[in-house]
Amino acid sequence: METTVCTTRSTIRIPYSRWPRRSFQAKRNHLAVVSILTPSTSTNDLKTNSTTSYNSISTSTTKNAYKDTWIDRLAINYLSKTVQDTAGVKNDESGYDSLVVAAGAVFKSFDPIQQRQIVVKALQNAVPAPVAFLIKRLMPSSKFSREYFAAFTTIFFPWLVGPCEVRESEVIGRKEKNVVHITKCRFLESTNCAGMCTNLCKIPSQEFIKNSFGIPINMVPNFDDMSCEMIFGQEPPPFKEDPVFKQPCYKLCNVKNKHDANCVN
Repeated sequence: METTVCTTRSTIRIPYSRWPRRSFQAKRNHLAVVSILTPSTSTNDLKTNSTTSYNSISTSTTKNAYKDTWIDRLAINYLSKTVQDTAGVKNDESGYDSLVVAAGAVFKSFDPIQQRQIVVKALQNAVPAPVAFLIKRLMPSSKFSREYFAAFTTIFFPWLVGPCEVRESEVIGRKEKNVVHITKCRFLESTNCAGMCTNLCKIPSQEFIKNSFGIPINMVPNFDDMSCEMIFGQEPPPFKEDPVFKQPCYKLCNVKNKHDANCVN
């Protein structure tokens, strides 16, 4: 028995026997982790195009153009394959399109709780447990670790989230450079879906970073201009109080085309 998921680019076949239940399994390739820990240069040739607004929410009719280096492509393909293996889905795309199609298949095929579980498991499979454990032990939550994680993100992950920079915020009465400001999130721009941003990025990333590295993080997407702030050291609000769960779909949602908050909750 199979379930066929159709996207705008390709057809993904999901064998029933591989649907995630209580646990998810993925093939590991720890050597490929080196690609993720290599600085990205994909934003060097970034070109910004115009956007169009629709009612209270703006959506992109054109996208930023990225010229990924071979190192960027290696990291992207590794993460995409990890998501596919974890969720039991396959696609024939390459580069960032492969990651977006894989994420779309997960979003369409599983409920929100399963979506978050799959992404958390994929991130755990992507980062070897001994590495995460060592970082957690050597870098307990502190001003240094918060600023280190912020700087690390801006250097090593533009291939995933797009151009970003470190900004300051106030933590217990003093200034810290613990905020990553993403000018225009590459994943949100590529999916054009508030639900995918929330369930496949924000919530699982917050859970993974806190549990694996011992540092809380609050990700605050701005659905009007597609920017985002990653605030290291700040606990995210409870689901019922988080404004993102009141966010309706984009008018040009690429995935569900349902213009309400159901795909986010």
